[in-house]
Amino acid sequence: MAELDDPTRLFDIAGRIACVTGASSGLGRHAASVLAAAGARVVGVARRTRGLREWQDKFPNQAAIAPGDIADQDQHDDLVSRIVAPFGPPDIIVHAAGLNPRQSADNLDRETWDFTMSVNLAAPFFLSQALVPSMKDREWGRIVNFASLQSYRAFPDGLAYGAAKGGLTQLTRAMAEAWSGSGINVNAIAPGFFETELTQAVFADPERRERNAHQTCIGRNGDMTDLDGPLLFLCSEASRYVTGQTLMLDGGFTAK
Repeated sequence: MAELDDPTRLFDIAGRIACVTGASSGLGRHAASVLAAAGARVVGVARRTRGLREWQDKFPNQAAIAPGDIADQDQHDDLVSRIVAPFGPPDIIVHAAGLNPRQSADNLDRETWDFTMSVNLAAPFFLSQALVPSMKDREWGRIVNFASLQSYRAFPDGLAYGAAKGGLTQLTRAMAEAWSGSGINVNAIAPGFFETELTQAVFADPERRERNAHQTCIGRNGDMTDLDGPLLFLCSEASRYVTGQTLMLDGGFTAK
């Protein structure tokens, strides 16, 4: 590819169509907002319609919503149709929806295990599988999975979540192997400690909050805006030769 006069154009996603799961709150909502602010047309997916509408109101000209339960695979065909309806098939898919039941290994029940796997592991694959054909037709696509510190580290009461997120890092590699030859790059972001609904219990405890911050190389917990640069990189032409990778967005927590 010829050199660009302005290298920053590599990060330009204006006019792209994106789908973000988990867009009603937390990192998913922030990711959806970043992409919309960067000029993409974004469809937010989540179970909670109220949260989606609150997000949509901030981007009236670029945002649409598709409420639905990504864990219910019987409803995926309908959900995919509603994702595609507002703007057309997405160029970018961000799988930010997540579930962490925080049950101990001794008390983990099969229903919770299955639901955790459905949200965190099965949905990113099967939703992508349904949307990949249009990306193949255009010979361009970006899929960004949300992995976790628990993709690599075992945390207390995190058996189901950690197993799903560990599987997601391998799924990211396998999806890249399957589809990157068609111009579809698949990568993952693994956030460290960010204050969201999933981590309320951690951040409500000042001692744990401070201890986690001190375990990073940088010396602080994550701020939502720390997601912006890595996300735009992985969703744009800037990452054209990067696929099958998991980027640890953890302030160096896993480096120590």
